[in-house]
Amino acid sequence: MHYTLLVRCVAEFIGTAIMVALGNGSVANVELKGTKGFHGGWILIGFGYGIGVMVPAMMFGPISGGQINPAMTLALAFNGEFPWAEVGPYIIAQFLGAIFGQLMIVAAYKPYYNKTENVESILGTFSTIDAENSRINGFINEFIGTFILVFGAVALTSDHIDPRADFIGLGFLVMCLVVSFGGPTGPALNPARDLGPRLLHAILPLDPKGSSQWKYSWVPVLAPILGAICAVKLYGAFF
Repeated sequence: MHYTLLVRCVAEFIGTAIMVALGNGSVANVELKGTKGFHGGWILIGFGYGIGVMVPAMMFGPISGGQINPAMTLALAFNGEFPWAEVGPYIIAQFLGAIFGQLMIVAAYKPYYNKTENVESILGTFSTIDAENSRINGFINEFIGTFILVFGAVALTSDHIDPRADFIGLGFLVMCLVVSFGGPTGPALNPARDLGPRLLHAILPLDPKGSSQWKYSWVPVLAPILGAICAVKLYGAFF
């Protein structure tokens, strides 16, 4: 069934909002003081983000492709698999969805934001930072992680037989990437997931809040886009 561009953009908006709400929600549960998951560990975040990607992808994959990631949208467009005329609307929907998903987290966890003194823990519930304050290290990590994510996503969905089953594998891939490549930066692997909530962090009157670290903000935008494009081009060249 063919869906209109508006319906597909709504799917991307809702899907990205769910992904951010579940993924960053797991970060908030672990990082914010006083929650029942406080100091619950990185595995909890891995589960949150893995399932946070899998569920909306399964929900909306047959409708919009379940891209929920500007890096994926741009990579498919560069490879001629997605119309350039629809790239802008998709990316806008994804960024707005990420912001809305983050707003849900702030609303749900507001009492625990108020209890948390560590400003990096607070920022970590919104966006990513590099543990060594190194943009080079962050770029390498985000590039490799997104390359593996997109290469895996394209390979898993290439048969076009049962996209919902493919998205289960994608969820486990994201979960593993967060666990294995999450140490240095988070990671983002998705420009909307990082930049949308970072903008919200800069605007909201959180106390304490600290810096939104804009000097680093270009890394989780550019590196995932380049990693995704390279992954799609390499897969297309050999398979």
